[in-house]
Amino acid sequence: MHVAIITAGGAGMFCGSCMHDNTWARALMQSGVEVTLIPTYTPIRVDEENFSSRRVFFGGVNVYLAARWSFWRKLPRWMTRWLDHPGFLKVVTRLAISNNAAELGELTLAMLRGEHGPHRAAVEELVSFLADELKPDVICFSNALLAGAVRTLKERFRGPVLCTLQGDDIFLEGLSPEYRSRVTELLSDRAADFDGFLVHSLFYRDRMAAMLRLPVDRFRKIPLGIDVAAFGSPVSGSVSRESQDIRIGYFARICPEKGLHQLIDAFRLVHREEPSVKLVAGGYLGTRDEDWFAGLRRDCRDLGDAFEYLGSPDDHAGKQRMLESFDIFCVPTVYQEPKGLSVLEALTCGVPVVQPAHGAFPELLATTGGGILCRPADPRDLADKLLQLVRDPALRRQLGSEGRERVRTSLSMPAIASATAAVFSEFQAGSPH
Repeated sequence: MHVAIITAGGAGMFCGSCMHDNTWARALMQSGVEVTLIPTYTPIRVDEENFSSRRVFFGGVNVYLAARWSFWRKLPRWMTRWLDHPGFLKVVTRLAISNNAAELGELTLAMLRGEHGPHRAAVEELVSFLADELKPDVICFSNALLAGAVRTLKERFRGPVLCTLQGDDIFLEGLSPEYRSRVTELLSDRAADFDGFLVHSLFYRDRMAAMLRLPVDRFRKIPLGIDVAAFGSPVSGSVSRESQDIRIGYFARICPEKGLHQLIDAFRLVHREEPSVKLVAGGYLGTRDEDWFAGLRRDCRDLGDAFEYLGSPDDHAGKQRMLESFDIFCVPTVYQEPKGLSVLEALTCGVPVVQPAHGAFPELLATTGGGILCRPADPRDLADKLLQLVRDPALRRQLGSEGRERVRTSLSMPAIASATAAVFSEFQAGSPH
């Protein structure tokens, strides 16, 4: 089987979806499936070996210019192709390209119009590559907002065309009100062109089926996977967490959506009762959220050195070292998380978690047994759950050990590859939908 996965670059940041797609592609490769991982908009950025191809389709700069100026669409491709070069896009993403949904309403509509919009040539280029050059058995888009290319693709490609949904609703809700309903309506129409959808939780299946007005029998759940072998040996030396001050850790993008402010509110309550406990945060901080985080840090001055921001690790070893330094892990997302990859990473390092009882987290903790749920948006309840683990080292060890073992047995790369291959084979055989 040859599978093409079309992923969307994260504009230069470590993007959970990009990292998942890269690990997913590698898992399938190791199981014997041929995979071509194709980036769109920008190159992907990961903290492991990058398995994506160098060629970028729908390059972000050309997408912007084609949507803005009609004359740009008339230029010969040899004049614009250099703007899609990965090296150029990496430089530009550090300076100008935005992935802030509030600024991308018109561009999103243009992308979804597909063959009838300003990106007809880009659609044709991707379709020609897939249908005429690559000729895979299965094509899977990892972003529903690329659905504008699917109608043209299915005119020339006879295999199944699927879509992995892993946060599309968050982007839609971030659009400005003037665009949100128009984009959702057009996306619902275009999404019907896919043969099926892959999700990592039943919660997200039901949410997206309702949002896109699609029957749930079009959806298949596959496990959220992680490369447990990459976390095989501790990288933190002989540091024993049992002999250190308790460290509550946050590792995710630094932004309001991920709930760091809620964790800080809960931590204040924890710190009053257990002054030796520390809160340590790490993760990517984008330009959009710099002012928000600066204000948050000013508000945290009363905590002194009990709160520390460590920045974003540059590689996998740095990320693992950070996770291993935590005693308890918590990312209390404001939105309803569709995946929860950071939770799996913490559990793989043997760190128990406290997460809000919404989104995919209840299913994830039911599968792994590695943590405790708290009431969403309730700092007092979150503080109580954190204090429960702070004061009970035996419970921390039990949850961390059980979570680590279950992730390694049920959510490893072989597990996700096997489940994915079964779903792909089902659709190849012409599963009704």
